[in-house]
Formats: sequence, C-alpha cells, structure tokens
Amino acid sequence: MKTIDDFDFKGKKALIRVDFNVPLDGEFKLTDTTRIEAAKPTIIKILEDGGSAVLMSHLGRPKGQAQEALSLKHIVSAVSEIIGVKVNFVENCVGWEAEEAVSKLKSGEILLLENLRFHAEEEKGDEDFAKQLSALGDIYVNDAFGTAHRAHASTTVVAKFFEDKKCFGYLLAREIESIDKVMKDGEKPVTAILGGAKVSSKITIIENILNKIDHLIIGGGMTYTFVKAKGGKIGDSICEDDKQELALDILKRAEEKGVKVHLPVDVIAADDFSNKANTKETAVDQIPDGWQGLDAGPKTLELFREVILQSKTILWNGPVGVFEMERFQNGTKAVGYAIEEATQKGAFSLVGGGDSVAAVKQFGFEDKVSYVSTGGGAMLESLEGKTLPGIAAILK
Repeated sequence: MKTIDDFDFKGKKALIRVDFNVPLDGEFKLTDTTRIEAAKPTIIKILEDGGSAVLMSHLGRPKGQAQEALSLKHIVSAVSEIIGVKVNFVENCVGWEAEEAVSKLKSGEILLLENLRFHAEEEKGDEDFAKQLSALGDIYVNDAFGTAHRAHASTTVVAKFFEDKKCFGYLLAREIESIDKVMKDGEKPVTAILGGAKVSSKITIIENILNKIDHLIIGGGMTYTFVKAKGGKIGDSICEDDKQELALDILKRAEEKGVKVHLPVDVIAADDFSNKANTKETAVDQIPDGWQGLDAGPKTLELFREVILQSKTILWNGPVGVFEMERFQNGTKAVGYAIEEATQKGAFSLVGGGDSVAAVKQFGFEDKVSYVSTGGGAMLESLEGKTLPGIAAILK
C-alpha cells in the first residue's frame, strides 16, 4: 500500500482529493472542522517536502450546476486558518482558469479548486473530465475516505492517469489500517456493537463480520425486531415485522459460528416518543402496549460493560438508544465509557457510521477511543466486505 511517505514531493504538485464536504450555517460559517483538520497532516507533509498542494473536493449536491451557496470559496479562510498556510482559490476545477492557477503555484503553496460537482461529469466518472483533472498535478493523492465508495472522476477514474505516481494520504491510509485491524487481524476477543433503528440497514455488515467476531452486542431500535421474533412483547416499539425471520436466522448462524449474541434484557420505556414522556424500566420482552423502548436499561448496560471490558478489539457502529433526546442518552454514554475504559486497558476501538460518530463527538469520546472513522457510507461498505473503488484505484 503506497502512502505519501513513499514519495518525495520536492518541486512536485500534488493533486489531492480531500473530503471538504463540511457543514455550513446560514452565514457560510463552518460548524464542524473535523474533516479539514483530518486532511492537515497530509497537506503539511507535502509542503514540508518542498511540494505544492492542489486540493479538490465536492460540497453538497449541486447536481452538475454551479450554485453560489455551494461554492468552496466560502471555506477558503477557514482552511487557511486550520492548515496555517494561506490558501489560494480558483473558480473552476478544470479548463484554462484552473490550469493557469496551477501553473503559477510555487513550492509551499496551496490551491483549492472550485466544487467538483458543479460539473455533472464528476459523479458520472467521465474519463475526459478525469483526464483534465489529472493535468493539474504530478502525483495523485487520495485522502478522502468519505467518498472512497464512489466511482467518481476525482476519486477513482483520475488515478489511471498516474500509473505509479499515485498513493494514499495519511487519513485514508489510517482508515484502511483501522478497518483491517478489526476485520483481518483483530486481537481476540473481538466484539462488534451494532445499534441503530433497523436490522435491514445492518444485515450485510452482520453477515460479513460473523466469521471475524466473538461477541455481537445488539442495541438500539433493531433490538425489538429480534425480541418480537423470539416471542417477546415489545409494546409500541419500533419493529421491522418483515425482518423477524431474518433476525432468527442471524441468531442461528451466530450460534453455529460460536459467536455470543448479547441482546438487551431491560429497557427504559416511554409512553411517547418525546423528551417529556413518562418513563419506566421494564424487561425488554415485557413492554406494555402504549409504551416503547427508547434506551437500554441498567441491567443491560452492566451486561454490555462486562463484555466490552473483556474485549481486545471493539467495533462500534450505531447508538443503543435515542441519544438525540437527553432523557435517553444514558445507554449510548455508558457504552462510550465502557469502550473508553477498555481502550485505556489496551483494547483497539474503532467507531464508525454516522450516528455513532455523532454521539462520540457529542459526548466527548473522540480522543478516548483508538480511531473515529471520517466516512459514513464508505465505512459501512468496508464493513460489508466491499472493495471501495477509490481504494482499488490506488492499489492497481
């Protein structure tokens, strides 16, 4: 696996695919700088080598049309501040404007190209468009894990024009290494904690990881599909009735493979999906009609904690309760604290998938776990065992 450490960028222009698809408020101010901060080490390494950096990214979904609100010019000052180097900007990503701006770029300088998705050819994976992009750099660096599952012009197709002059940036390399640490060479016992609302959204992940894990903790809304399938009473809790057979099949296959499945034994039930609802503790399979399970109960959390603390490798994908509401945050927080404790004792912990990453950030666990993935969809597809096009393009 070639990374930027395999190249000397002195006098070279690095064409870097970054993921600066960042959230902006109504005044175009950044509300989360994580993705820019994550790209900084790669950019700095190239500049310190004596190279220059040409950054390309998308922002939002402009569907091939230039839109003022989605212009990357809005983030130039923020990127400059975070990287610590003035960032130049050009109002296109291909054509004479981009080529002229790149030709003027000196060693140690950074140029940010305009939103790639202002051109429909980007998402179509158009080869001519990719070729135009390739003219803007000497070495291609992919550091955008968040888009590595897309076969777009800038993430995949462009790599073919660089033959042996293409590599992974630090961020993407670390993402690959972290997933491999869980999926290929995780120290046992390996525990996967899967939460979220639906079994259907996690089925491919479960099927792929059953051969690699020792413990499977199931939490969140998908708990109730399993509990109902086993004959339990779940009241008004969320449930995918058409996935009950699938849930039983998962339990059977896990047993055949020697994987211990840990379902909640008690829950915090509420009489309304609201922060102001009445709540009570109840057995997970004895939830009364008119009530719904919205968080894991105390006995469940003690059970989960014991499993997590004996684990050497931990994957966390999905919250175990409706953590967006203050009344139902306790379960997700408790899982976070247990993972933090296990990590301190030497376990490797990987957190990935939109909601669990949001929870980790919200509750301050970002620096308490081994690695927090920056790519939602890309992370999920990696866990499903898919080869991501953006990664395959560099390895070819």
